[in-house]
Amino acid sequence: MATTTTTMFLLRPPNATRHRIPTHQNLSTTPGLRRFSSCSFSTRSLSVSANSRAMEALIFDCDGVILESEDLHRQAYNLAFEHFNVRCPPFSEPLNWDTEFYDVLQNQVGGGKPKMRWYFKEFGWPSSTLFVTPPESDIDRAKLIDTLQDWKTEKYKDILKSGSVEPRPGVLQLMDEAKASGKKLAVCSAATKSSVVLCLENLIGMVFRTLCFVGDDVKEKKPDPSIYITASKILGVSEKACLVVEDSVIGLQAATKAGMSCVITYTSSTANQDFSDAIAKFPDLNGVRLKALEELLQKAVAK
Repeated sequence: MATTTTTMFLLRPPNATRHRIPTHQNLSTTPGLRRFSSCSFSTRSLSVSANSRAMEALIFDCDGVILESEDLHRQAYNLAFEHFNVRCPPFSEPLNWDTEFYDVLQNQVGGGKPKMRWYFKEFGWPSSTLFVTPPESDIDRAKLIDTLQDWKTEKYKDILKSGSVEPRPGVLQLMDEAKASGKKLAVCSAATKSSVVLCLENLIGMVFRTLCFVGDDVKEKKPDPSIYITASKILGVSEKACLVVEDSVIGLQAATKAGMSCVITYTSSTANQDFSDAIAKFPDLNGVRLKALEELLQKAVAK
């Protein structure tokens, strides 16, 4: 299985439903944050030392933060299963992963090819237009998975290019606010270069000022902190002056291990994860103002 390239961009400013895998204070008084009554940390009475370090950089993860991508990936997989008429015994209809099942699959298994490989091993290798009878050799099974993944990837790109996909609420507003205040912005992602570029070009439309590929320098994926440590060095900003926006506990662990504070904007598939190490968590970034995040960071660093 190929290693996923880690990329950092500096920005200018079913039948499957029958299967199952075995298995804080609020911000209600802060301007722009009133609707987050269940958020983890309060900015009601922040006492910020004048010597506390101010935020100098705001760093975003991509998938799950800039866009809620997992359901788009799920749709693309289901379209691939339909296109190749992928049928797992004993079902006569093409495989279809529902949202609930896919969330569990994503959280417990992970990447694309491993998802399919796990599923087919667990529930039976399928017949398809590629193989009339279920493949039996490792070579044929690898060919099936590679073909499905390649087709799915192209379909996912088509979905992103369609103009029907919107960034998650509040993302663009927060980026614009950070840019206007002179903060450095970065997007750090373990996704492939092509996937992240496509996402940013179609959802954000921001021109890249600097493009830095760190895949050769960062050998470990999140939760290893290497990507964030590298980002800090390239940005020329101390880890303590960086604030990371993540959506998962794996990303949170990477940020905190790098010595950075992190806020969470969770998705439906990560909502139940343990975010106790985050300085705040939100269902999305709608109404989240930069000033409130700066105060949260200053308080966290001052501890």
